[in-house]
Amino acid sequence: MLSPRAARVPASQTQQVTLEVTRLRRRGIDVIDLGAGEPDFPTPAHIKAAGISAISGDFTRYTPNAGVQELREAICARYRADYGVPFEPDDVIVAAGGKQALFNTAMALCGAGDQVIVHAPGWPSLPAQVQLADAEVVTVRTHPEDGFRLHAAAVLEAFTPRTRAVVVNSPGNPTGALVSEDDLAEIADAASRRGAWIVLDLCYERLIYDDVAHNLPRVLRERLPERSILVGSLSKSYAMTGWRCGWAIGPAELIAACNVVQSHATSNVSSITQRAAIEALTGPQDCVAAMRDAYRERRDRVLAWLAAESRIRCVRPGGAFYLFPDISELLSPDGLRTSADFAQALLREAHVAVTPGEAFDAPGFLRLSYAASLARLEAGTERIRAFADALTRGAGRAPTTGA
Repeated sequence: MLSPRAARVPASQTQQVTLEVTRLRRRGIDVIDLGAGEPDFPTPAHIKAAGISAISGDFTRYTPNAGVQELREAICARYRADYGVPFEPDDVIVAAGGKQALFNTAMALCGAGDQVIVHAPGWPSLPAQVQLADAEVVTVRTHPEDGFRLHAAAVLEAFTPRTRAVVVNSPGNPTGALVSEDDLAEIADAASRRGAWIVLDLCYERLIYDDVAHNLPRVLRERLPERSILVGSLSKSYAMTGWRCGWAIGPAELIAACNVVQSHATSNVSSITQRAAIEALTGPQDCVAAMRDAYRERRDRVLAWLAAESRIRCVRPGGAFYLFPDISELLSPDGLRTSADFAQALLREAHVAVTPGEAFDAPGFLRLSYAASLARLEAGTERIRAFADALTRGAGRAPTTGA
């Protein structure tokens, strides 16, 4: 009864975790949610005030489909300030989050017969969007032994005459890994020779914890300006997930095509959100630094707490707000056989929500978000360690009492 496209991709497992947490909390169960990819901070006050002012001033009607001129100018100014890279407002389309910007790009750029290279473990919406665009996904694996780094050599080996684009996510979800400038430069040079595009997902770009070179927009601007597109978002950096505001920046012809796709899907982003977004990008930026510092402390604390359980092995992420621990030593043919089984049992018995690695094409791993208070993170990791101990005592079987 449904179209082949509707059956081509599964529902989001990350959203399924959120729904289950909501269901349990409605029953009065104290669930520690380490599964959601969402800041626990409130939207900064000056940004909220701009949204309220938009409502009070009756700025509540349709805007241009691609976003108001002032917001597109603010996005360009942010990239000039942060990366020294010039863009013009006509190079920008504002979308309902980074996800819609990426979806618009996939619809405008890809089609039947095309191949698109993605890297895994990775955010599941990226390959799903490629498939919805009728293109074929080609996956390049990254590995924990070297911090899930995306190596240019592996990407170049995946190129074929049908390669239409390479999608790069840095910092990466779920691993927090960073793509180096040198690797991206090598990939861009290969794409240039082969007539392929690079789609760069920078939705976590303001959440990098160490002083490392990460001017990826400049790399693409210098090496592949005519076939690269940058995608950004306010959701993570400014704690604005529910406001739904992201963007794509690229060559005018592709942005115009994205504009057509969006015009038949959602039209413009909420006018109220756009006013708040202008304030986020042009107003004080100390809120971003404060949240980043808090996430850094949380990352380091949770890594230390998890280190007490030797069977949980975890790579120190360079960005985003996730840990991606390997729990394969806690799995057993006679008990919890997969990380999906583990995550379900952990939620059911210990009331801690995490996202199984299967959601990111990485069985044997879990995604654990540290976008929660230190108190909740400490309690959550204590429950995880106790759950692991109970597994050992039960010879691989899940415990039967809640935490």
